[in-house]
Amino acid sequence: MNLLEGIFIALRSLATNKLRSILTLIGVIIGVMTVIAITSIIAGMNKYVADQLSAVGSDTFFIDKWGLIMSDDEWWEALKRKSITLEDMEAIGENCTYCDKVGASADTRRRVKRTGDHLEDVRISGVTANLIDIIDIKLEEGEGRYISKFEEEHNRAAAFVGWEIKDKLFPSVDPVGKEIKIGNQEFKIVGVAQKRGSFLGQSRDNFVHVPITAFFKHFGRRRYGRQLSVEIIVKAESFESINEAMDESRAILRARRRVPYDKKDDFGIMTAETLMDLYRQFTSTAYLTMIGISSIALVVGGIVIMNIMLVSVTQRTREIGIRKALGARKRDVLWQFLVESVTLALVGGIVGILLGLGTGKIVAMNSPLPASVDPLWIAIGLFLATSVGLAFGVYPAVKAARLDPIEALRYE
Repeated sequence: MNLLEGIFIALRSLATNKLRSILTLIGVIIGVMTVIAITSIIAGMNKYVADQLSAVGSDTFFIDKWGLIMSDDEWWEALKRKSITLEDMEAIGENCTYCDKVGASADTRRRVKRTGDHLEDVRISGVTANLIDIIDIKLEEGEGRYISKFEEEHNRAAAFVGWEIKDKLFPSVDPVGKEIKIGNQEFKIVGVAQKRGSFLGQSRDNFVHVPITAFFKHFGRRRYGRQLSVEIIVKAESFESINEAMDESRAILRARRRVPYDKKDDFGIMTAETLMDLYRQFTSTAYLTMIGISSIALVVGGIVIMNIMLVSVTQRTREIGIRKALGARKRDVLWQFLVESVTLALVGGIVGILLGLGTGKIVAMNSPLPASVDPLWIAIGLFLATSVGLAFGVYPAVKAARLDPIEALRYE
């Protein structure tokens, strides 16, 4: 009994009993499909998030009032903190020796209008002019410039708009030099950002940047009775010096905010790697779910395969007796049924991989969730299917190998 013959017998059995084959393999198919579908979606999302965070730069970090909020208690504690101000940004810029550039931003939401057209809930960011030198902001080719230092210093009503603002409000004309109304204040467009698309269903092109001084002048420095807190964005001299830059910035802010030595920071410092680690923690839950679902499905599939193989042993008892009478050894019969069991499971694994890849593609086409296929997980899927066939095929194979040839020939 050679390998090819065993595979051929298993495939012929599958083709002969199609309904039974589907019911036999459905557990393995679901288990492997779950592994491939979830890992392809998560791998795609990981790559996409990493690509987006790479625009921030590995030598850049953020300081804000909130930090990473992981519970209600942390939220209420952060709510009581003092706001971070432009003066804090200036202190870091003047005193941090490892900091190359220090900028700031503050956000609000407003309606943006142009003649009869308007967009609701646009993110309006007051920014320092050097923000373009700190994070990766790309200009649409031939579409103006970024906000200048002069405009920041003199509270000029200049606006750098996202691609969606141009597309929706200026579909057929060059927006540079034109005016838009943000709330009740008119701003002149000086430049347009390159299209960035959406992430998890949220547009990243629906924004307007204005000088932070003009932002405070027209939209106020207070929100809900509290002073508006800014976010400080710091670019270290190099990736190697980012920890020193963070330590210096932390010390400067703690001194300015009079935080006692035995108390923790009353502000948050985050890097792109911090955000990526947080994202990985969230996706680890999906991996645990995948492991649970696929494990249950594979065990059920393995049990079904074992039962089908036991039925096959019973149906082919006379065949086994004839093979033994003609000289087949126990290991030959054992090998025959193990090959059949593994082949059955492997077919289910291949179908599961195809369905998993298809599921990932369908999700990517019909939602903002990207998908990326890692060949390693395809190999793992095949390995899982093979292991299930091997593990649950041992008992039927051993039972077939131990049949007495005389009793087997007498079996009706």
